[in-house]
Amino acid sequence: MLVDPCVLGYFELELMTLDLPVWPVSTAPVYTDGPRMAFQIRHRLLMKHRGDWDLASEWTPVWIGFGPTWRNGDEPLPWAAHAALWNALDSYAEHVRYHRRLGGIPRLSLPKDVHP
Repeated sequence: MLVDPCVLGYFELELMTLDLPVWPVSTAPVYTDGPRMAFQIRHRLLMKHRGDWDLASEWTPVWIGFGPTWRNGDEPLPWAAHAALWNALDSYAEHVRYHRRLGGIPRLSLPKDVHP
């Protein structure tokens, strides 16, 4: 997905409140060369849409995850999780470009809070 940089901070904060972490591809821990991958993803999305997404040519490619409150062990994500994501994306319709589909990258292991 591509996000307009002028709303990226607000977008990240809003999705964080829904336990939907936003990972800019250029800094995502799953890539050894994040900036290159971000360029490739942006380029691929823009070319796929043959001009329809040209206004997003400088936008930030991001991944969105589903936090632990959406998970039930190894069960598939509930439809409510996807509905929450799509509703949030719809509220930013002028500032995001995405495909409404299921898919993505493997789960990331997030560090647990360490309490003494």
